[in-house]
Amino acid sequence: MRPLTEEETKLVFAKLACYIGRNIQLLIDRKDENYCFRVLGKRVYYVKESIVRAANCIGRDDLLSVGTCFGKFTHNGQFRLQVTCLDYLSQYAKYKVWIKPSSENSFVYGNHVLKAGLGRITDNTPVNQGVIVYTMGDIPLGFGTTAKSTADCRHLDPSAIVVYRQSDVGEYVRNEDDGLFS
Repeated sequence: MRPLTEEETKLVFAKLACYIGRNIQLLIDRKDENYCFRVLGKRVYYVKESIVRAANCIGRDDLLSVGTCFGKFTHNGQFRLQVTCLDYLSQYAKYKVWIKPSSENSFVYGNHVLKAGLGRITDNTPVNQGVIVYTMGDIPLGFGTTAKSTADCRHLDPSAIVVYRQSDVGEYVRNEDDGLFS
């Protein structure tokens, strides 16, 4: 387990900024305890600093996971967020989308959000902006990027895509056998 390099930090923070904007600072400088990002293999973890100090005595081969996995680096060096960071993203989200109960299953099964399933959207959401997808009862289901701005959504036909799904809570079940989280 090691700290992120400068280039890795830029990639991780750029991806997080798409969803939570300047609230990245709130992830690091928390009032309860200091947290940091650490790399283990190709995965990036969000960990309390006290746990990092305690985990230093565990061998590299013996340590499988520590903290909350925020994502991983792909083979070509890009950073991809995983659904395991959804709780933290939803706390600090800048833009949000709420979907109707009739579209929840469709989203959780891996489909994009259509205009017909859109319940509400944060005002002034731009195109290609990272958003957190919620149920109408404010339960986070996943995240994605907007295909259309808030103003454009008002004039779309019901079958048009509003949010491109990137990750959702259904991945826990769909990828259970693939070892997504191991």
